[in-house]
Amino acid sequence: MYESGENYLEAILMLEQKKGSVRSIDVVHHLNFSKPSVSRGVGLLKDEGYIIVDEDGFLKLTDKGRKTAESIYEKHRVLTVFLETIACVSREIAEEDACRIEHIISTETYEGLKKFLELQQKK
Repeated sequence: MYESGENYLEAILMLEQKKGSVRSIDVVHHLNFSKPSVSRGVGLLKDEGYIIVDEDGFLKLTDKGRKTAESIYEKHRVLTVFLETIACVSREIAEEDACRIEHIISTETYEGLKKFLELQQKK
């Protein structure tokens, strides 16, 4: 999975949670990408089995797509909290940096950060 594909999946999940249903144009506006870029990305995600596009043009995550999107979104949330609360970074910067880091962080490091936050919350 490539970074832009992960961004699309995360956006679809977030929009789905917010709006209930998602079309490609919603992804265009959410990510501030061009229509052709989103169209190409949606096509690739469809071909790879991460989403389906129904007859009305609504984007639906497959089980595979939902699992991937939820994993990415969880990383985003954990990294944002870590950067805000432990590194004392502003919310805006924490969100931006989390969005970049979530695609490259190793599983071991991510799990360590997550465990660290869980221990901090128990204190």
